[in-house]
Amino acid sequence: MTIQLMTDSGADIPKKLSDAIDIKVIPLYLNFSDGEYKTGVTLDLEGFYRKVKELKEVPRSAAPSPSDFYAEYKKVDPSTPILMLSISKGLSSTYENAVAGKNMLLEEEPNRKIEVINTKTASSGITLLLQEAKEKIEEGFTFEQLTSYMTECTEHITTLFVLKTLDNLVLGGRLDKVKGKIAKTLNIKLLMRGSDEGTIEVTEKVRGDKKSIRRFIDQIGEYTKNVEDKVIAMTHCNDEHRAKKVLDDIRNKYAFKDALLTETGPLISTYGGEGALVIAFFKDK
Repeated sequence: MTIQLMTDSGADIPKKLSDAIDIKVIPLYLNFSDGEYKTGVTLDLEGFYRKVKELKEVPRSAAPSPSDFYAEYKKVDPSTPILMLSISKGLSSTYENAVAGKNMLLEEEPNRKIEVINTKTASSGITLLLQEAKEKIEEGFTFEQLTSYMTECTEHITTLFVLKTLDNLVLGGRLDKVKGKIAKTLNIKLLMRGSDEGTIEVTEKVRGDKKSIRRFIDQIGEYTKNVEDKVIAMTHCNDEHRAKKVLDDIRNKYAFKDALLTETGPLISTYGGEGALVIAFFKDK
């Protein structure tokens, strides 16, 4: 490949995409009470769910260090440009550390070409950006063209979330236990989206799972009407059956040309909780 794509474990990459293109993934860290783990390296999904169940806790996440990025950049052939697509700056210090690692290497090897993009998204949002980058590389884009194009893409991506349970938010201290208990009693589901700044904001609170999914699907039409030339990406937290059913319902309503589906890794699963769904697509310009 003429350009090396990189991302971090804030991305959830379907096998179909990872088989088709070489994408290097820099792991974030997850800290449980029994130690620190590298997502996807020293902690896989099965191990993650086992720990959450056994320890009755969700981990704290930590960004890769500038040295982690420096070491991974260094492994790439100096003649190959690197494009790093980072989890949103609004969610993690990963972006800043990726830039710091780049600057460390450029001090040693100033002729290297390395660019870091703040994707302003996560999970399936980064999946969609990687898919787009793959297509443009295959079309023969230069590194400069690709960097400019992908930066523009981050302004048009829409990422929507629906949570089936608030348990992980309570366990992680992000939601008060009393409020969590009330929400559970009232069967309240949260609909969220990635903001223009790349943070996650709650857009609606809906009672009932079926109603929340209907609203989740209806929202797509508020962002895009022209879907025939677009791809939709979806990730799910440990509930493939639910994900496939919802994705079928989406594609029955909106004629996306293709869909990418995979499971969320340990990092996104920490925040989403079982049954959570994330979708990403490009809104109309």
